[in-house]
Amino acid sequence: MNVAKSGYRVFSANSTAACTELAKKITERLGVELGKSVVYQESNRETRVDVKESVRGQTIFIIQTIPRDVNTAIMELLVMAYALKTSCAKNIIGVIPYFPYSKQCKMRKRGSIVCKLLASMLAKAGLTHIITMDLHQKEIQGFFSFPVDNLRASPFLLQYIQEEVPDYRNAIIVAKSPSAAKRAQSYAERLRLGLAVMHGEAQCSESDMADGRHSPPCVRNTSGHPGLELPCKTSLEALYIMMAKEKPPITVVGDVGGRIAIIVDDIIDDVEDFVAAAEILKERGAYKIYIMATHGLLSADAPRLIEESAIDEVVVTNTVPHEVQKLQCPKIKTVDVSMILAEAIRRIHNGESMAYLFRNITVDD
Repeated sequence: MNVAKSGYRVFSANSTAACTELAKKITERLGVELGKSVVYQESNRETRVDVKESVRGQTIFIIQTIPRDVNTAIMELLVMAYALKTSCAKNIIGVIPYFPYSKQCKMRKRGSIVCKLLASMLAKAGLTHIITMDLHQKEIQGFFSFPVDNLRASPFLLQYIQEEVPDYRNAIIVAKSPSAAKRAQSYAERLRLGLAVMHGEAQCSESDMADGRHSPPCVRNTSGHPGLELPCKTSLEALYIMMAKEKPPITVVGDVGGRIAIIVDDIIDDVEDFVAAAEILKERGAYKIYIMATHGLLSADAPRLIEESAIDEVVVTNTVPHEVQKLQCPKIKTVDVSMILAEAIRRIHNGESMAYLFRNITVDD
């Protein structure tokens, strides 16, 4: 297809070759060429973007995959969006398969909701729409002042289970924490498999910390009403100790004995929790263990830990580049989601409904 006749252009905002692979797959499926631009870091680490063709009056799609250097990738996206805005692009749509800082979407003590800040920065830079996949919390969409299409990777992962997992009918879907139970239930219902939930001291729920700012204990106030005596600091501390939340020993609710255990989640980054869960499932009699996740960040020593663990296979999509990790650990497998991203771009440009991309998708997915 001739790029000029298509009425839109697709650019990649990444400065590294490994991160442009997904953009190339998407443009191949669309039958268009990748837009001509140069993204690079100067000697002082400042990001520079040069757009090499006219974008006046055009609808522009910026594909940005997030490598390990998250902050550089964000700056590349912001600078490119602003460059296209000042070049009179009609619409600027960001295709961000993995949205960074999505775990920082709740207030924790005296921290900040960084995800909300990033949403505001993208709007200020000129983006008018975002296509992403499996946000860590669906409520993140409310941080944006423009439309957000939150696509799902579950159809691709379900297809992988049905086609690549031997004897998958003997499998059981496992949630490694109660907070992941809804997602696991969604998978189990569509595959018509059983469900197991893990809970206990090995799990660390985000909700334990995401309950707003914790004020310091009150100190005795002698200047108040003489008849009103506030509890002293030591009394409050003792009360907090008495009310401390103690998690029970790790437990698996559901029978995994003699079954294939498939743990599902949205992100796999630090893998210690997954490795611990796999060991417990092995002890409970599961003879094979798969991990299914949309975003394979696989930071730090994740490949080595996976290789040395009881996990048989880790299946992730290509929303995040992880070719280096695959070379370090052959247990890591990749599912390509460029098809749904390309179809989303085509439908948005043509003004078609996006409902087709959400068929057979449950609310809890």
